[in-house]
Amino acid sequence: MSKQENSPAALPDEVVQELDAIAQSATHAIDEAQDASALEAARVLTLGMKGSVTRLFERIPTLDKSLRRAFGQRANALRAQIEAHHAARKSALEREALERELSGPKIDVTLPGRRAALGHRHPVSRTLDDIAAIFLKLGFDIAEGPEVELDDYNFEALNIPADHPARDMQDTFWIAPQSLGADEAALAGKTAILRTHTSPVQIRTMLSQPPPVRIIAPGKVYRCDSDVTHTPMFHQVEGLLVDRGVTFAELKGTLDAFVQALFGSATRTRFRPSYFPFTEPSAEIDISCVHCGGAGCRICKQTGWLEILGAGMVHPNVFRAVNYDPGEVSGFAFGLGVERIAMLRYGVDDLRSFFENDARFLEQF
Repeated sequence: MSKQENSPAALPDEVVQELDAIAQSATHAIDEAQDASALEAARVLTLGMKGSVTRLFERIPTLDKSLRRAFGQRANALRAQIEAHHAARKSALEREALERELSGPKIDVTLPGRRAALGHRHPVSRTLDDIAAIFLKLGFDIAEGPEVELDDYNFEALNIPADHPARDMQDTFWIAPQSLGADEAALAGKTAILRTHTSPVQIRTMLSQPPPVRIIAPGKVYRCDSDVTHTPMFHQVEGLLVDRGVTFAELKGTLDAFVQALFGSATRTRFRPSYFPFTEPSAEIDISCVHCGGAGCRICKQTGWLEILGAGMVHPNVFRAVNYDPGEVSGFAFGLGVERIAMLRYGVDDLRSFFENDARFLEQF
């Protein structure tokens, strides 16, 4: 066979024009790519598994045998040309990106890194923990109870029957019986509420153990009330001490020690007669103003005193409700609002600020 017979046949003009058009289209798509993702899309369009160049090789078996060799050689050359053009464009884009980065703002790598912003304890949580720590040092234990409480424990056992006017002062949120789940089976047939104070914890504790009892009950409580000094949900710490021969003098000594530990040794206390259904006698406890030292200022309304808590000797009816003999034991109870104490400690004039989740306010503490 002669050398002329071994040489491939020339491709028809229309095939050559088609290959040139594919080459021109692929080159244009690569040149138009302005970033890595666009360049990759152009590559897939031409050199991918279903790209225009790749599909050329699928046509070879369908061609006349005399044209297959020439077509294959031209297709291989076209693929190599486009791959080289793609590689050159990729290098150019990477170089341009590097130049933009180097020409941008200079970064001093010797500077220390930025630390992640760390949170800190909420002023109410901090105040609650400080109060609890003081009473723990005075020998009290911490007791807890449910926030969804029985009317029996929240009112009845605390000498506040259904027709007692004190209930109007503690308007609360009542729980519909049908909304209670299986876990509240014990509440069946009973009235349930969101507790208005943590005093029910005192009842539950006395029902579960004989005296002596020496506890504080911190936690959330709920009342239908909202203004600059009240919120529908707030925190209380109540205390209870029951034993033989407990006197009002021990109540005064305990609260004096607490006030001086929390506000400073120079803080004075004042007991004013008051009324609470669950204590008798009862008193409101004032402290000398922590802002003016008792001289009189806007905070204390020029009186020199600030009211911070209520207290008294446990009422005999409360002892009878928990099967304690009021002739054998006596005790005292007290309660204070944690937010009220936090407002005095940190000079906050609107209690609602504690619950608005404003980082600008909370970061001050």
